[in-house]
Amino acid sequence: MNIAEVYRHSMVIASDYRIPDPSRVWPLLERRKDGLADMGAHHVLIYRSLTEPGRVLVMIGVRSREPVVDLLRSRVFFDWFDAVGVEDIPAVFAGEIIDRYELIEAAPDDPPGVLVSGIVSVDNAAWLISELHSAKPTFRDAGVRKVWVFQAFDDSREVMILQEIDNADNARRWIRQHDEAAAWMADTGVGVYPPLFIGEFVQMLRINGEQ
Repeated sequence: MNIAEVYRHSMVIASDYRIPDPSRVWPLLERRKDGLADMGAHHVLIYRSLTEPGRVLVMIGVRSREPVVDLLRSRVFFDWFDAVGVEDIPAVFAGEIIDRYELIEAAPDDPPGVLVSGIVSVDNAAWLISELHSAKPTFRDAGVRKVWVFQAFDDSREVMILQEIDNADNARRWIRQHDEAAAWMADTGVGVYPPLFIGEFVQMLRINGEQ
């Protein structure tokens, strides 16, 4: 299964944090595969920031929302963050996909592109999706290959937008673009939300024999 398939069919839990040694993330997740399986996870994707040393984004694909809701009420994530060396406990986003589309078709053996991820609060998620669709030509010209939009379980106004871009140079140019197509990115990093994440794929962990 490729990265696009992980996002296409699942709900996700996302955690974005800074740690002294990002290489500790993978061994920690490996040791906790049973716990990940118990919460309904099928894949875990790890990304490393290209702009901020020590910052990582962990995306967990899950099968259903029920165990996730219970999980977020427990101390599981706090224990994980303690084990990996997180000093400032980050917010955790949990939500389900509400829109996705592919703008540039990539060959199966093409390496993963650069991920640009942001969480924003919007008054109307349907309106945001409409705006994103109307900007497809601008996205394509900027090198954006794929777009995924997730809506939080606990707050319908909170959405996470993932964009896969063909290379790092185009990603950096895209986040500096000041037009309506990219305006939503300026709203990341407000309040409890982390700033825009620009990173590269590091590794995929499959749970319980998933392909």
